[in-house]
Amino acid sequence: MALTEWTRSMEWLAAASEDPGACKEEWQNGSTGVALLEAGRFWDVLIVPEQLGLRVADLLDELMLLDPGPCLLDARRRHVGFLLPPEPQTVWIGTGVRLLGARTWIAAPAPHCRWGALRWLVPPDGTGTLNMPEVLEVALQRCASELSRLQGHCAPAAPDRTAPAELPVEGAQLVRQCAAGGRVRP
Repeated sequence: MALTEWTRSMEWLAAASEDPGACKEEWQNGSTGVALLEAGRFWDVLIVPEQLGLRVADLLDELMLLDPGPCLLDARRRHVGFLLPPEPQTVWIGTGVRLLGARTWIAAPAPHCRWGALRWLVPPDGTGTLNMPEVLEVALQRCASELSRLQGHCAPAAPDRTAPAELPVEGAQLVRQCAAGGRVRP
């Protein structure tokens, strides 16, 4: 990551901290290199089981028309977190799926950290690009079905996101619509 991009990413991510200066200092010179960041203001975090999350991250990376949003792997807890636009009225449903919003915190390494037990699979780019909820939902459903087939089980109810006045749309059509819309920024 180029120095200016890294600096921009660090500034953007540190803004979610109670003390951005201390946060940046920990990332650059601290003993752990990890800072606590508040969810719910600039972004929410959708936590999914590691096996599912890694497949979804790969699938999102393959979508050429989309810039994937930040995605964090916590190998110790065996889950992956996707940063999404904050949506206080939205509920995500699925086995092992939870949404971290207002009044919740995450541990996050520096944006350039791509190694270790806590690392960025897709680091923040510093521009505010986030994962698109509609695209993420379709990717979760597809990958959950694939994992279920590979494990020889009947497909469980896929993770589902519901919000007031939301209309269902076919998966492939939804991905095309979201891809045409480009990036989501807070």
